[in-house]
Amino acid sequence: MPAPISPVASPALAGEGQWSVADSWSGAPPSVLTTTYRPDASNPAITAYVTWMRTSSTVLGLFPGYQGPGATNLDRGPQQVPKSGYPDLLAAFNSGFYEQDSPEGFYTNGTAYFPMVSGNATVVRYADGTTDIVAWQGGTTPGPNVLMARQNLLLLVDNGHVTSQAANNSAFGVTLGGVPAVWRTGLGVDAQGNLMYVAAPDQTSASLAAILLHVGAVRAMQLDINPEWPIFVTYGGPGAQDPSLFVPNPNQVANRFLYSSTKDFFALFRRTSGQVAQPW
Repeated sequence: MPAPISPVASPALAGEGQWSVADSWSGAPPSVLTTTYRPDASNPAITAYVTWMRTSSTVLGLFPGYQGPGATNLDRGPQQVPKSGYPDLLAAFNSGFYEQDSPEGFYTNGTAYFPMVSGNATVVRYADGTTDIVAWQGGTTPGPNVLMARQNLLLLVDNGHVTSQAANNSAFGVTLGGVPAVWRTGLGVDAQGNLMYVAAPDQTSASLAAILLHVGAVRAMQLDINPEWPIFVTYGGPGAQDPSLFVPNPNQVANRFLYSSTKDFFALFRRTSGQVAQPW
């Protein structure tokens, strides 16, 4: 279990930084924990939403949408969480930029939709069941040891430190209205190899990196930005029961990934005995 997140704003609110189990129905130990904390002592109105995902008991899937990540003649698959995945569906959340906005590698279900870019931040799921976030060095097409890879820009956190490129806000996407601080989401991996998703309003690339570092990420990347796209959904029971928005967003609905999705997205499934491939 991860340690509670240390409060930044004082005095701490009741329960601030304390983890809550989001998948109590899926068995012990829990695989999805959520919490919130205020990352900026000078502006305690800002809340960061944090999710911890146990990689040893889950499978991370990547699904194209009907428009994202970009134009392709390749089979886009179900473009939503497939019904075959409902019994084990734990969570689903937003992915990265459209290909037209930032050329990035995209590989899933044995298909290279877009070539990998050397050095770019990449969430990777390997054939041995592990998941990691790395600066990609594996060539334009992933090898047989890779089951899924999704890139988005450069690493914000590496080796337990904020990267120098995190300070270059203009390199991390065009913001709505041109303001530097907007809703941003990110994905990190902790020292034990578990995933950590964060979402927060009024963030620059540097402040998002600081949040990812504070919550325990040793390597981390930015996902999507701007108010329309942040979404993290948990499910209250098997069969995709009771979807709930953990990240509050009036632009999103809780059942978003249970019908055809505009953009690509990640879905987290309970790992069953011998399961390697994501549902498709």
